[in-house]
Amino acid sequence: MARYGVIDLGTNTFHLLIVEVQADGKLVKLHKERKYVSLAEESIHRIGDAAFQRAQDSILYFAQVLKSYEVKHVKAFGTSALRNASNASDLIQSIFEKTGIQIEVISGIAEANFIHKGVKQVVPFDDSISLIMDIGGGSVEFILCDSEQVLWSNSFRIGVAVLYNNFHLEEPMTAASREKLQAFLEAQLAPLRKALQTYPPNQIIGASGTFDVLVNLLESQRISKFHAQLDPKDILQWGQSIKGLTLEERLAIPDLPTQRASLIVVAVELLEYVIQLANPDYISVSSFAMKEGIISEMAQNF
Repeated sequence: MARYGVIDLGTNTFHLLIVEVQADGKLVKLHKERKYVSLAEESIHRIGDAAFQRAQDSILYFAQVLKSYEVKHVKAFGTSALRNASNASDLIQSIFEKTGIQIEVISGIAEANFIHKGVKQVVPFDDSISLIMDIGGGSVEFILCDSEQVLWSNSFRIGVAVLYNNFHLEEPMTAASREKLQAFLEAQLAPLRKALQTYPPNQIIGASGTFDVLVNLLESQRISKFHAQLDPKDILQWGQSIKGLTLEERLAIPDLPTQRASLIVVAVELLEYVIQLANPDYISVSSFAMKEGIISEMAQNF
């Protein structure tokens, strides 16, 4: 039985997923793991020395895991940070020389298409329109779709590392900084606002990352193992409760991962803006995203 591995090199987190294709065509997960790398901790424009080393160490480790599972078909994809960092090619070359793993840097639109393929495996679509939202460190992907097709998609360089580095300049984040952030989002997301007028969604589907954190923090309805639902009002209310907290106070919040504590304020600011813009009835959360979409395509093509 064939085994497939995919490495998703995100701006904040590197993910490894290994699956096996059964005789009936079913994909069975063998291994799933993530490493917090924070490529943009110094700047989205250049990977700092410490992050560069963490990235190499993470892929070296993933290569050992892939070898232990005897995975023959492996693909590695770089997203926003590797699209934009001036020394991204140095990291890609170094990883290839050390592991033989060739990293393919994909466009934001390609990333959005893979996310759609992953999400629709676990979230059922009805006849209404949905807005898929994947919050990354460097970029955020939006996909408007129905049960049959993608109606509109785009990728914006407004990931949480970008927002944090540009607007969360003090602890706690000031009201003035939040206003500047909201004005920035208003300008950057004008294409999304126009698309929502044409394709008003019934729900937002959050793909992993920040949304998984919110499922653990807030009261959620578990629809299936990989699909949950949240009330937008709960997100807005919880977001208001943390805006005045310092990093130290956020680190003390139960079930909030340490690696997310610094970025969570700008993440909820972004979510607040999109919720008010889209006005969804509810928010679904999909544990499947880009890497699962890539795996499904790999399995079809081999």
